[in-house]
Amino acid sequence: MELTFRNPGYEVMINSIMEFQKNDTTPYWNEPLFFFYKNLNKEHAYSLSIEARKAYFYEELKKVYDANAASLENKLSEYQIHWNRYKDQITAALSEAFSIDCSQIYNDMVCNISLNPICPRYLSEHSFDLFYMNSAKGALGMSIHEIIHFVWFYVWNALFHDSYDEYESPSLKWILSELIVEAVMSDPRLSSINPYYPREGGGGCIYSYFFTMNINDKPITETIREMYLTLDIDSFMIKSYQYCQLHECDIRKHIRESEKIGI
Repeated sequence: MELTFRNPGYEVMINSIMEFQKNDTTPYWNEPLFFFYKNLNKEHAYSLSIEARKAYFYEELKKVYDANAASLENKLSEYQIHWNRYKDQITAALSEAFSIDCSQIYNDMVCNISLNPICPRYLSEHSFDLFYMNSAKGALGMSIHEIIHFVWFYVWNALFHDSYDEYESPSLKWILSELIVEAVMSDPRLSSINPYYPREGGGGCIYSYFFTMNINDKPITETIREMYLTLDIDSFMIKSYQYCQLHECDIRKHIRESEKIGI
């Protein structure tokens, strides 16, 4: 696996931000922007049309981009050096986790550094976004999270022969892919280099609402982890998805309620 960090340019960053600033976006997704950028006024932004809102963000955040231009370039180098240091370790861990030689796949991945505090991934493009405020260690942890998605769906697609169009939010397959990351990340070769792995102190390498999600009075994260540790990867994919299908109503209800609360 090869990963290149790059600055995609300010226009791309704004477009990424607008993916999470639509009128129907829940607080869980739209509030982080206003948390990190105190110069933005959410009430004012949402009184505007989508076009005017984008123009408002464009003008205000351009100041942030220009002020951090040198820092962005320095971070690209820091991120790349740190990734290269652990690349082989990560590749070995994921090869074992997914029973596939990961050194032979995803040798063209791109990580776009961004002003967007939400970090979307684009499976078909082999790319994902990374919030520029991350340290090199944080960037590595976030990158491992996204790469787990890439490999998960690579193996999943070979098993189920479905469409990549089914792997995006809000599908149940997307929810499962987000839920399994902590279990895969529990390998010491991965958890030891991911500062977001421990849950303590408000941390965690998956969406926070999964930590408060219980099914039949048992944390769903525990159930998924037990499956992961006792099943081969194909059986794990099948059984974990069947489990999510069985409890889909409860899972979606918890997510809806959590996303309305926000950060």
